[in-house]
Amino acid sequence: MSEQQARPRIVQKFGGSSVADAESIKRVARRIAEARRSGSDVVVVISAMGDTTDDLMDLALQVSPQPRPRELDMLLTTGERQSAALLAMALNDLGLEALSYTGSQAGVITTATHGNARIIDITPGRIEKSLDKGAVVIVAGFQGVSQTTKDVTTLGRGASDTTAVALAAALGAPVCEIYSDVDGVFTADPRVVPGARQIPQISYDEMLELASCGAKVLHLRCVEYARREDVTVHVRSSFSTKPGTVVTGLADHQKGNAMEEAIISGLAHDRSEAKITVVGVPDKVGEAARLFEVIAGAEINIDMIVQNVSEADTGDTDITFTVPMSDGKKAVDALNAAQPEIGFADLRYDDQIGKVSVVGVGMRTHPGVAAKFFCALAEAGVNIQMISTSEIRISVVVSADDVDTALRSAHTAFGLDAQEEAVVYAGTGR
Repeated sequence: MSEQQARPRIVQKFGGSSVADAESIKRVARRIAEARRSGSDVVVVISAMGDTTDDLMDLALQVSPQPRPRELDMLLTTGERQSAALLAMALNDLGLEALSYTGSQAGVITTATHGNARIIDITPGRIEKSLDKGAVVIVAGFQGVSQTTKDVTTLGRGASDTTAVALAAALGAPVCEIYSDVDGVFTADPRVVPGARQIPQISYDEMLELASCGAKVLHLRCVEYARREDVTVHVRSSFSTKPGTVVTGLADHQKGNAMEEAIISGLAHDRSEAKITVVGVPDKVGEAARLFEVIAGAEINIDMIVQNVSEADTGDTDITFTVPMSDGKKAVDALNAAQPEIGFADLRYDDQIGKVSVVGVGMRTHPGVAAKFFCALAEAGVNIQMISTSEIRISVVVSADDVDTALRSAHTAFGLDAQEEAVVYAGTGR
């Protein structure tokens, strides 16, 4: 094996808040240069600068109220290409050979779904050749090319994390470093809970639950990919040198290394869902299936579901469920169109809600977690509208106005408050 082949490989991802302006890009370039000069091959995945993606989306909507998904992907991917090229320039000025690539040039092969494509494969031949020549490789995140149509695709908001983990797996890098504007994964969002504590290590399963419940520090599909490919994810801040959080197969408290097992690892909240109640559904075999087939046919994901006890005099029941707020109108339209077939009486829609969740592997063996959670909310005057559980998670839906109160009261009840306030260096968590 040659000396070049023996060099360790590092994949680093920098979020939009880390490269928000020219000075930030130069600061990130200096950090990358340190890693390269320490003897590692470095592949960098970069997000668009600051609010560039939102600005491009606003511009598209000014031009066309319903832009075609293909052209929208062509537009939105330019943000990452811009930051990748600028970062390469900054590295070149530091005396390092650096080459920027689009997702397509980097070999990121995806499905054909515009706006939310999934990675099928990565063929990193061009990256390998560049690394062999000693170059730092910069890959535009959040994008790829369709295996079938050969069109440019995007992977969904926040999916540069997924690009980075997928590249780490394809290149045989044991660790993928995700840099954002916070010092790691916290027991709650430090923007809402100033006393949130930074978690040194957390398992894939716990991180998956936190991400699916609204924690924005890591993209959900990134964690799924990391668990499947056994890639350790190291979440750190690009604004400090603090050790951050390691996301891996087993956290210390699961290995029995801690003095006392942690019951709750953290809390998450989500304000992006809406609640739909289908009133007066005939309580007969197959009616719920027909209702949810309508939602599935509209390609809408459902999160929480509650069915009431049937009314004794009518035999009808109410079914309540939550969907992404962005799909709320589509769900209501689809159900109204199917009303004659299903035979329900009415629909109620509410987007002034939020979800608060507690997550921890310790609740598998510790009774009373739900009681402590619900008592904390009751003492804070927060009414619970819906409840959902998994083996290591309890989620509740509350009024949007009560989300912050619920999060803080539960965080305190489970003894997670730190003595010092957490530092948020920018403002987005990515």
